[in-house]
Amino acid sequence: MTVQLDARPPVAPKADNPHRSSGRLSRLDTRFSPYLYIAPFFLLFAVFGVYPLAYTFWVSLHDWDLLGAEHPFVGAENYTRLLADADFWHALVNTLGIFVISTVPQLLAALWLANLLNRGLRARTGWRMAVLVPNVTSTAAVAIVFGVIFGREFGMINWLLDLVGLDAIGWKSNRFASWVAISAMVDWRWTGYNALILLAAMQAIPRDLYESASIDGANRTRQFWSITVPLLKPTIIFCAIIATIGGLQLFTEPRLFHSGTNPIRGGPMRESQTLTMYMFENAFAPHYNFGYGSAVAWLLFALIAIVAAVNVLLLRRLGGGNRPEKKAAR
Repeated sequence: MTVQLDARPPVAPKADNPHRSSGRLSRLDTRFSPYLYIAPFFLLFAVFGVYPLAYTFWVSLHDWDLLGAEHPFVGAENYTRLLADADFWHALVNTLGIFVISTVPQLLAALWLANLLNRGLRARTGWRMAVLVPNVTSTAAVAIVFGVIFGREFGMINWLLDLVGLDAIGWKSNRFASWVAISAMVDWRWTGYNALILLAAMQAIPRDLYESASIDGANRTRQFWSITVPLLKPTIIFCAIIATIGGLQLFTEPRLFHSGTNPIRGGPMRESQTLTMYMFENAFAPHYNFGYGSAVAWLLFALIAIVAAVNVLLLRRLGGGNRPEKKAAR
């Protein structure tokens, strides 16, 4: 009897497929690498954004004298005092007044200027660079020049008013007049900046939309309001939010517009003192009440968030039904 043995060699264990492991690594890289790429921003934002906000809120709950050694916890007392402070409401009205007078004309002028620069002008690059010159000018120099222009005795504006038989205006002593003077300074400085942002968005609009509108008989005005403005709505919202943040945090222009022994008050009767100036006055010299100043900062933060949200809602509602619709292909 013959026994046949299986002469097949033993099968070696299969090694890992290198393609399978590389595919697994590729999936992990696709899944987690985007978070690693954006992590530096969020780390910096947490250190320089979230932590200062949280620490400022913590300080606002204390009687925090910068010159004192102890900082007792007082809860919401700083906010209660603040809401009953007449100077706070005075500064709030000043801030909102300057914001409205400066922001609305600024955005309208920027939209008109961007539409003008988007046309076939000669030396377009030079004109586009020229509108940015006010933004790179020193704020101190701008304040000095506008302080002279709006001077009471020898200012250019009052000189022009005198030529047409009108009385001179006290631009620094009159509350509403100081709002107008500071708003003119802000508009002169930031209109060109917003115009360039809107111009960049205009150049991204497809030209065939304008060609189709021209064939249908729409003139330039009709094209601007029916095509340009609706398609610029996201950019207009962005400019409105940036202008809101800057307008409600206004400090340098009103601070330099007034001179004297205590210019942080915005004039002898606080004619143009903004919330940031009021916050500085309480947090630092002459009061050094850091807890009270932190409460002002947090209410200013809430005000900016509320006004920015209202701006977004209004702009979306105003432009909601004007967006051009593409015709379906037959």
